Amino acid sequence: MAQITGGEDHVHMPAQGKGDTLEKQLNGFVRAVALIERVGNALGTLAFTWATVVLLGGYPMVLREDNDFWFATTVFFLEASRMFSRNNRLDYQLFFDTRGAFRPLGWNGLTVVVSFTSLIVFVRNYNLISALYGRRTMYWMFYLTVAALPAVPVCRFLLPGLARLLRYDLLHRVIWLWSPLVPFLFMGLSIRYIITYRELVTVVISLTAILVAFLLLLAVVLLLTISRLRFPSIIKLVDRALGSKQVFWHRVILNSCMLATGVMLVFMVGYPAEFITRRYHYYLYYQVINIVLEVSATAIVSLGNLQIPAAILRVVLALIRLLPHDYYGDNVKQIDTNDSENAGKINLAPSLNIFYWMVLGQGILYNVACILELFSFIPRRYLARRGGFGGRWGVDCVNLYYAYAFEKYMQGDVLAPKNISLNNFAVDSLNSDTPEMQFHGIRIMHSLLQKQPTRRWFIMKLKASMETMSRLINMLDWTSPEDTTVRLFAAKVIAELATSIRVITIPGTVEIVSALLDCGSQQKRGNPLLDTKVGHEKLHDSILNVYENQEEERLDAVPDTGSLLETQDRSTERVATDDQKSWILKCCQQISMFWTIPPEEPLTEQDLLPVLGMLILDGLASCDQGNCVEISRASSPIPKIIAFTSCTKSGTTYTDAQRKVLVKSSLKLLHRLTSVEGDIGITLRHRVSRNPFLLRNLAEILKDGTSSQEVRTLVVGIIRNLAIDENARQVVGRVQVIITWLMQAFLRPDRPSSTDADKLLREVAGQALAMLAIDNANNCCAMLRETGHEFIKVLTSMIHIERYRCVAASLLRNICQHARLELKEPDLKELPYCLRQALEIILDADGAELEIFIGLSSQICNVIPEDFTKELEDRHIKDKFMKRLVDALNSYMEPSAQCPGIRRVILEQAINLMEHDSSYASYFVNRRMAEALSMVEETASEAENYSLFLGDVGLMEAREPLSSLVARAKQLLAVRRS
Repeated sequence: MAQITGGEDHVHMPAQGKGDTLEKQLNGFVRAVALIERVGNALGTLAFTWATVVLLGGYPMVLREDNDFWFATTVFFLEASRMFSRNNRLDYQLFFDTRGAFRPLGWNGLTVVVSFTSLIVFVRNYNLISALYGRRTMYWMFYLTVAALPAVPVCRFLLPGLARLLRYDLLHRVIWLWSPLVPFLFMGLSIRYIITYRELVTVVISLTAILVAFLLLLAVVLLLTISRLRFPSIIKLVDRALGSKQVFWHRVILNSCMLATGVMLVFMVGYPAEFITRRYHYYLYYQVINIVLEVSATAIVSLGNLQIPAAILRVVLALIRLLPHDYYGDNVKQIDTNDSENAGKINLAPSLNIFYWMVLGQGILYNVACILELFSFIPRRYLARRGGFGGRWGVDCVNLYYAYAFEKYMQGDVLAPKNISLNNFAVDSLNSDTPEMQFHGIRIMHSLLQKQPTRRWFIMKLKASMETMSRLINMLDWTSPEDTTVRLFAAKVIAELATSIRVITIPGTVEIVSALLDCGSQQKRGNPLLDTKVGHEKLHDSILNVYENQEEERLDAVPDTGSLLETQDRSTERVATDDQKSWILKCCQQISMFWTIPPEEPLTEQDLLPVLGMLILDGLASCDQGNCVEISRASSPIPKIIAFTSCTKSGTTYTDAQRKVLVKSSLKLLHRLTSVEGDIGITLRHRVSRNPFLLRNLAEILKDGTSSQEVRTLVVGIIRNLAIDENARQVVGRVQVIITWLMQAFLRPDRPSSTDADKLLREVAGQALAMLAIDNANNCCAMLRETGHEFIKVLTSMIHIERYRCVAASLLRNICQHARLELKEPDLKELPYCLRQALEIILDADGAELEIFIGLSSQICNVIPEDFTKELEDRHIKDKFMKRLVDALNSYMEPSAQCPGIRRVILEQAINLMEHDSSYASYFVNRRMAEALSMVEETASEAENYSLFLGDVGLMEAREPLSSLVARAKQLLAVRRS
C-alpha cells in the first residue's frame, strides 16, 4: 500500500458519537488482531534479546550443539530478519505480516491444486506401470513435483518480477483461458495408461465410471473455455443462455468441475491387481497420502506470506525442547549445583525454559492472530454492505481501509487513542501520490458525502486544508484516458461540495470546471470559408464509453470473494412469498444477503461530465457572490451552457435521455445565474441575454411537446429574470412565439386535475408577462393583440384568486398605463369588476401587495375616473380609502427593498384623484395630507426611484423622480386651499 499518512491535523466530526461510525466494528476487530501481533512482536524481541545476551552470550560452551544451540541460533536469525524487516514495510508485509498471511484460494488457486494433484497421479501411475514391466522409472519426477509446490509461494515472495511478467495481457489471457484444461491433460494420460495395462493395474472404482465422469467434466470445461473466447457469435450465444449472470454461473460451474476433478483424482491412483485382494491396507495408505498431498497443496497455495510457517516453526522448536526438558543431555533433567564441574550450567535450565516459553507464546500469538485475520472478511463485508460500497471497487476500498487501519494500529503507543476513520482514510488517500489510492479515496469520499454527518465533516476538513481541496479540483483537469474514472468521481465529489467552495481561494477553478463542458458528443463543424479543413471532428464523452463498457469490465474483473453466493436477485424475486417459506430457508437467504457484495451503482445520464460541470457551477453560484464574479469573468462557461439548451438532435450523438438531462441541467444553471442579485447579477443577465441563440433555444423548448413542466418552468423563469433588463424586454417581446406561449400558459384556467407543477408554471408565466410589460408599450400591445378583450376579462377574474392576484394586478396596471389607447369598450367595462376587489385588498394589505394594488387602482382611476369615483361613492368607502392612503404614506417613511415604490404609487393615486375631481383635495387636507407630503419630501431617498431591488441594487428606474410627484401633489392641495 502506498504511503497515505497525510497530515495530522485531522478534524473531529461534530455532534456525532464515535459509536455511530460505519467502521466501528472493523476498527475493533483490527485493534484486537493488531494488539495480539504486537504482543507477539514484544515476546519475539524479548526472545531475541534473551537468546543474544543470556543464552548465546552466557552459555555458549554448555548449550547442546545438537539442539539448543542451533535452536537458539535459528530463533535468533528468524527474529533478526523479522525485526530488521520492520524498517522496510514492503519487506515486512512480504514475509512476516499477519495481514495477508492467508490469501483467498479462488478459482486460480483451485486450478493450481488440481493440476498439481493430477501431475502427481500421472507420475505415480507411470512409475507403477514402468516398475511392473521392468522399465526405467521416474521416481525423481515424483519427488521433484512434490518439492516444486512449496517453491511456488517462495518464488512469489522472492521473485515479484515473475508475477508482473504473468500480468502481461497476452500471457495472462492465455493462462487464464487454458489453465483449467491442464488437469484434464494429465488425467487423460493416467486413464490411458490404466486402460492400456488394465490386466496388471486396477483402481478402486469402475473404469467405465471414471471415463464417463472424465468425458463429462472435460466437455463442460471445454464449453466454458470456448464461451470465454471473444467471438461475437459466441458472446451472443452465451448471453442468450446465461443472461446477465454469466460471470456468476461461469465461476460456479468451473469451481464445481475443479472440485469434482480433485475428488476423482483421489480414486485414480493405480495399483497392482493383487493389492486389491491381498494388501488392501497398502491401497488405503496411498489413498490417504493422496488426500494429504491435496490438502497440503491447498494449504501451501493459500499462504500469503511466510508468517504462518514461521509461527509454526517457533511452536515446533519450542515444544521439541520444552516437552523432554533434557537440557543437560543423557536424559538428565537436574544437575548437582554443589559440583564445581556444573558451575557453568547453573540456571541453564531456567534460562532455556524462559526462552522457549517466550518463543512458544510468540508462535501461538502469531497463529491466533493469523487465524483471526482469516475471519476479517466478516467485518469487511459488513462494512461494505452498511457503507454501500458496492462492486469490485467497494471490495477494494474496504480492503485498503483494512490495511490502512491495521498499519495505523501497528504504529505508535499500543493503548494510545488513534483517530482512524473512513473519513481520514479518504482524505489521506486523496493526498497520496499513488493513482490507485487517489481513485479509491475519491470514491469513498463520494459515498460518504451522501451521509449528512460525514458531509459536514468533509466540508470542515476541506475548508481547513486548501491543499487537499486544490488537489481535488485539479483532478478535474486530468484528461488522459486512464484517468477518466478518477475525473468523473472528482466531479461528483466537487458537485456535492460546490455550495461550500469559494473559488477565489483556488485560482483557475472556474476554467477547470468549464473544461468539463467540453467533454461532450458534440460535432464541431468548420466553416468552409474560414477553415482550411472542411468537415467535423467528433468529440467522444469518455464517461459514456465507461458506461457502455461496464458489463465487459465486470466479466474480466469480478473478484472471487462473494461470487459463489450471489443470490440477491433470486431472493428479491421471491419476497412476495416470504411468509410461506420455512424459517430455515429464510435464514439461508438472510445469510446469503449478508455475504453478497452490494451491486455497484451503474452510471446514468446524470454522470455525464457536462452535467456534473453545470451542477458544480450551479453550486458555486449559490455559495458566494465572489464565485459569481469569477464565473462572469470567465469567457467560456456561459456560451457553453447556452449551447446545451438546444434540444435539436443535429450536431450531437447524445441519446434522447442524455439530451434531456443536459437541457435540464443547463436551464437550471441559467436560472441560477440570471437570479443572482447585485451588480454582478446585472452583468450575468446581460451576458446571457446577448447570446444570439438563447431565445431561439428557449422557444424551441417551450414548443417541444415532450418537455416536462419542470423544464418549461425553468425556461419561463429564465425569461422572467432576463426581462428585468430593459433591452432584454424589448428583444424577448419581438419573439412572438414566446409571448404567445406565455399568454396561453398563464390564461389557461386551473382544473381539478391540475398539479402543483401546473399551477407553478402558470404563476411563473404570469410573472414573466408582468416583467415584460413593465415600461414597455410594445409588449403590452402585443399581449392585447394576442387575445383581444379576453385578456382583460381573464385578468379581472384572476384578481379574485389569491395565488395569481398580484401577477394579474401588475399586468393590468401596466396594460392600463402603456396600452391605454388599445383598450376597447369591452375591456373598459371589465375594469370596474376588478376595481372592487382591488379596493378591498388595499384596505387590508400591506407591503409589496399594497404597492401593487394601489398602483393598479391609480391606473384604473386614470383610465376610467368616473367609474372609479362612483365606486368609492356607491360603496361608501371614500373616507376610509382616503384615510388608508394617508396612513400608508405615513407608515412607509423608510424605503424597503420589498416595496421601494409604495409612496410613489400612493402619490400617483392621490394626484389622479385630485386632477379628476378637485374636491378630493379637501378630503386629503382634512386627513393631514400636507404634513405627510412634507415628511415624504424630507425623507425621500434614491431607493424610491426604482421599481425593484435585487440585493442592494435598484432596477427599473422611474422616469419621474419622487420629488416631482411630491411637488405636483402639493400644488394640487395648494390650489384647493386657495
